[in-house]
Formats: sequence, structure tokens, C-alpha cells
Amino acid sequence: MTGLLGRCPRCGEGRLFRGVLAVAEHCETCGLDLRGHDAGDGPAVFVILLLGGMMMGLVLWVEFTWEPRWLVHVLLWPPLAIGAAIVMLRALKGILVAQQYRHRSTAYDA
Repeated sequence: MTGLLGRCPRCGEGRLFRGVLAVAEHCETCGLDLRGHDAGDGPAVFVILLLGGMMMGLVLWVEFTWEPRWLVHVLLWPPLAIGAAIVMLRALKGILVAQQYRHRSTAYDA
């Protein structure tokens, strides 16, 4: 749950991310070194596959239900896709970093 909330996997209090998606170097509360915790491309692959399928389903549903002008699609889907991708990437990256800490799979366990 700490990874999903973007919190330190050790103490559950400090921030896991220093920005939107960048993992912090260390926890400001307990000092856990987070430099070795890297989610890699795993979350991105899942987000691309899941979000792509969901978005295309929504696009086709909107198109065949209401038949809006093309401008509606241009204005609606890019912001929705970008926002959903950031939320999903942050959640999946946090979960993966928390799992790395829990299973001690990095060289920087302190």
C-alpha cells in the first residue's frame, strides 16, 4: 500500500518520488537509500498495454454511440490519455519499488 500511495517502503511516511515520476535518492524521514530501487521499463509496458486497450475501447464507444466531430476526439483523448498514463505509471512504479524493498532485490538496502 505504501508504494501505491507514493510513500517510503520502510517507514511509510516519507515521499517515494521527488517529482512526478522520479524516485527520490533517499527518504527524508527515515533516511532509506532509494537510489538502487529502479522500476525500469516494467510499469511502462503494462501502462501501454492496459491503457491502450482501455482508451481504444472508449474511443470506439464514443464514436459509435454519439458520432462526434473529429475535433472532439482531438480535444478529449490526448489529455485523458496523458493524465491516466501518469497516474498509472506512478502507481505501478511505486508498487514495484516497494516490492523491491520488501524482497531485498537491490544492492542499496540500508
